[in-house]
This record gives sequence, structure tokens and C-alpha cells, in this order.
Amino acid sequence: MIICPINLCMFVEIAGTPTGNNICTVFASNAEIQSWILAKGYNPKTFNYNLPHARFFIIKSCTGDDIHKSIKYDIWASTEIGNRRLDKAFCDNANKGPIYLFFSIIASGYFCGMAEMLTPVDYTTSATVWAQDKWKGVIKVKWIFIKDIPNNQLSHIKLVNNENKPVTYSRDTQELYPEPGCEMLKIFFDYRSRSSILDKFEYYDKREVEMRKDKIALLRPANPGVVITNH
Repeated sequence: MIICPINLCMFVEIAGTPTGNNICTVFASNAEIQSWILAKGYNPKTFNYNLPHARFFIIKSCTGDDIHKSIKYDIWASTEIGNRRLDKAFCDNANKGPIYLFFSIIASGYFCGMAEMLTPVDYTTSATVWAQDKWKGVIKVKWIFIKDIPNNQLSHIKLVNNENKPVTYSRDTQELYPEPGCEMLKIFFDYRSRSSILDKFEYYDKREVEMRKDKIALLRPANPGVVITNH
């Protein structure tokens, strides 16, 4: 893994984590990416999906780039309304059960993974890694399932709290009630997917560096002392 200085990569501004030290990490090779993925233990062979006190939310991401960053840095951020909704759910459900987030990229035709929300929203900080800088706050998450599941495998699940619409027509941070949430979780566990964003991780990792170079270039008129270097 290559450590890049701030003049190339910028950084994730999260106090108390390695990524808060004006550096970021870039995988040196696809082999290193695969080793990292294996160590993470995604898509476990056993999982308890009968969780009556769990709460479930749909997350709609604008880009695959942001899903990549979420997986790589174990964080997420939503809109102002979305952050408030997730934060309240986390606090209300403390010591009762987990909060699970089902992710889908807008207009992709599939869901791409599920993560557990580990912390409430930290409104005192923001990450600089997102495709757009408008996402404020930081939620720490743990990705559990990362696999592409076509919408047609999930469209039978209805949102009784949203006019019985299919779950595939959800808006960002739409909540699922426990029964359909557990059903969706079981599908994530059982479904044998042939693809996932992990297959494209090297591509997104390279895009991350290029996007950060572009952000630094935009800062140059205001800060002529910034120098972009390749490593």
C-alpha cells in the first residue's frame, strides 16, 4: 500500500483515525486489493438475519465512486435530512438492535451491498473523499455484504410504510419495517451473485487519485504553493 502526501491525495478529515494525518492510502496493485478484501471477510458464510429489533434503511448513492470510498474508508454521509433520520434511528435503537443500510446506486438496476451503521452522525467533521463536497458529517459503517443483486430479485418486497411500493422504488434513507427488512437481509445472505463493485475496485482506486488531482488543481489559483506530484 502506497502512502501519498496531502498535495496529491488530500485526506479524510476524521480525528482519531489514521486517515486524519494528512495522508491517504492507495493500493499498489490489484493483488494487494484482493488481499485486503479477503482480510475484510465480506459476504460471511453464516449470518443471523432473524433480528426483530433491527432497523433497516435504503441508501441511494449518486455514484459508484462514493460506494468505493465508503467501503475503503468505512464511512458514509447522507443529505441533511438523511443524516438526521439515520442519526435519530441510531440513537432511538441504542442497546436494542443494529441499524442496517442497504445500498443501491441510482439508476443502476441493482443493489450493491449492505453495511451496519456503527456510530451516530458526527456533525463536527466531514470527509473530503466524496465525488461531491456537499455531503456533511461522518457515519462510521461496517460493510458486511458486497454483491450485486438485480432489482427483480427484490421487487416483491413491499414498503407497507410507503403505499406498498416495491423496495426497488425507495428514496434515500427510506426505512423498511423489520419483517421486509429481515426478508431483504436473507436475500443478501442467500443470493449467489456473479459480480460486485469489488471486481472494479482497482478502477475506482485509480479514479480516486485522478479526482483528487482535479480537486487540488482547482485550489491552485487560491494557493499557488500547492504542487501536484505523481507517486
